[in-house]
Amino acid sequence: MSDELVAQAEAVAKSAYAPYSNYLVGAVVRTTDGREFTGTNVENAAYPLTQCAEKTAIGAAATAGYRPGDIAVVAISASPCGGCRQWLYEWRVPEVSYRRADGSIGTASAADLLPDTWDLPE
Repeated sequence: MSDELVAQAEAVAKSAYAPYSNYLVGAVVRTTDGREFTGTNVENAAYPLTQCAEKTAIGAAATAGYRPGDIAVVAISASPCGGCRQWLYEWRVPEVSYRRADGSIGTASAADLLPDTWDLPE
């Protein structure tokens, strides 16, 4: 399943808006009931305002009414940045699959990607 979802994330990455970095990233969120939401990175000249692919996909799921604990897996065309690792952790994502720099696929829980964080309210 990880290979398939990462491949989907790589396909959606082609739609990213990244005129400053030319670094195209895509993500796929699969919910516990099987729905899928995609997202890409969307850059802005004021770089801190850039939206990462994972945030875009999670935002689409949230707009559809999903909440933390409702996501089964997030697949990303690249390793998630530190800020996105916090998003993945707060959304309690049990499986994150991503394309590593060496071409292999890494899979970990969000908690494993962001160890020693603080407890979140239920």
